[in-house]
Amino acid sequence: MKKLLLLTLLLFPLESSYANPYDFKINRVVDGDTVVIEVSFLPKELGNHLSIRVLGVDTPEKGHRAKCELENTKAVAASLFTNNEVFDAKDIKITIKSWDKYGGRILGDVILDGVPLSTKLIQKGYAVPYSGKGQKKDWCK
Repeated sequence: MKKLLLLTLLLFPLESSYANPYDFKINRVVDGDTVVIEVSFLPKELGNHLSIRVLGVDTPEKGHRAKCELENTKAVAASLFTNNEVFDAKDIKITIKSWDKYGGRILGDVILDGVPLSTKLIQKGYAVPYSGKGQKKDWCK
């Protein structure tokens, strides 16, 4: 399965030309900065779902990935906010930037009624700006 995923990543590179908004359906919210979309461009062996990591932000981790109970509490709130925003939106567009550094998901943004989810998360305090480099915020403080 890993070889098939690698082959798919090589055959279907995501370039800047893919950054145009798409009308992919969101199936579920994983956490504050990750959603799962339905896609049709993957080989059937890989299924038709792909995770989108919202580029440019960092939200707290939940569950076993949280470093403390405060981080988990903040993560649950961020997830709930994202869920409400996504499923209350009338117009949803997905922008795609690139495959993430782990290869199993893509980086992009979710545009909700014309406003990027990344912007909403930062404005409401559920996320901080994050470039993917450097140390992440300590949500336990």
